[in-house]
Amino acid sequence: MNKQAEDIVRAISLREALLVFLPFACGYFLSYLFRSVNAVIAPNLISEFGLSASELGLLTSVYFLTFASLQIPIGVFLDRFGPRRVNATLLVLAAIGAFIFSRAESFQGLLLGRAFIGFGVAACLMSSIKIFSLWFPKEKLPEMTGRIMFVGGLGAISATAPVEYLLSFSGWRELFLVLCCATLVASAIVFFVAPDRKNAYDIGSTKDQLLGALSVYRSAIFWRIALGSVLPQAFNMSVQGLWAGPWLSDVAGLERTSVAMHLLMLGIATMLGFLFWGAFATRMSRRGIKPIVVLIWATAAYMALQLLLVFEITQMSWVIWIGWGLLGTSGSLAFSIISQSFPVQLTGRATTALNLLAFTTAFGSQWLFGIILNQWDAVDSGYAPEGYVRAFSIFLILQVLGFSWMLRGHLKHRGT
Repeated sequence: MNKQAEDIVRAISLREALLVFLPFACGYFLSYLFRSVNAVIAPNLISEFGLSASELGLLTSVYFLTFASLQIPIGVFLDRFGPRRVNATLLVLAAIGAFIFSRAESFQGLLLGRAFIGFGVAACLMSSIKIFSLWFPKEKLPEMTGRIMFVGGLGAISATAPVEYLLSFSGWRELFLVLCCATLVASAIVFFVAPDRKNAYDIGSTKDQLLGALSVYRSAIFWRIALGSVLPQAFNMSVQGLWAGPWLSDVAGLERTSVAMHLLMLGIATMLGFLFWGAFATRMSRRGIKPIVVLIWATAAYMALQLLLVFEITQMSWVIWIGWGLLGTSGSLAFSIISQSFPVQLTGRATTALNLLAFTTAFGSQWLFGIILNQWDAVDSGYAPEGYVRAFSIFLILQVLGFSWMLRGHLKHRGT
């Protein structure tokens, strides 16, 4: 970043900081609520539409697929048109998706609505990171990323026990009509309240921007971070967004109210985890410990926690899912690491490149989890416990392989 750009980024008052943060926080709150809500309403959908495990997995994971499909153009749009316009426009699509979902009379209707929701919230996090890179100094990015993800954790909490409580008074269709209206309001807040800031650099032509995106994918440091962080992030999202609830019911044998309370604690842990890792990485940086080191140790602890699921340690369900929220959110550090590893004019494309991989992988893992469960005959309580063990084992092995590549690359880079 040149001197002029640095001066612009640092000249920000508290009022401006709130106007930058809060509108985008509204959008990201809803993004995470949409992502996680199917874990609670899954029994309603299974009962009403007779969904199999693979159909439920596909329905929920199509959010990730459509989300991922827009990441490359979103990266270009963010750098060219700015985060305010891009995010506000796409949120209208999410509202349309919520309306379609609420009126669906078939599995295909649900799938279409869920797909539109994924399209509509696809820019919520990346637009936030982009606007932070324009308004805040570089060293504040991990902390600001942690704060916006903290708000996402609030969305995850809202999608658990509060949703279960609301369902006792109304149906899931009415819930999605309310979400449709709330998303339209969030779009208006982003568009009319959030401030603009012109780029302090030449963004170049569309061809130049696409070449810039290609340069991200050619970067060795991008793949060193991505291969080790993407699958833990993706698996965290796919399990929290759907399979944690069925596991608590089918394997741990909990009643629906208890399942909702566990998911609530998972949401709280997720919220606190996002806030903690951003602040912790910033503090460690001041002591000379790079965020990549924090990410490596936290990812190792997260994978160790998953052994409890592999070995069906159901007596520790509270520990497992609180730990899942606290440790699984450490993958968010990868976005600030990536954003600090590229010039400011590439931050939109660099972070969306990582997000593309994360959400494509989340789509695959959430759907594949359901396919694996379908290999065993259903039992009276739901899906067979053996299927969960096999699924968690397979995904843990894949995470270890990617982590090994990240660790190897870090040690090699440190030694040079």
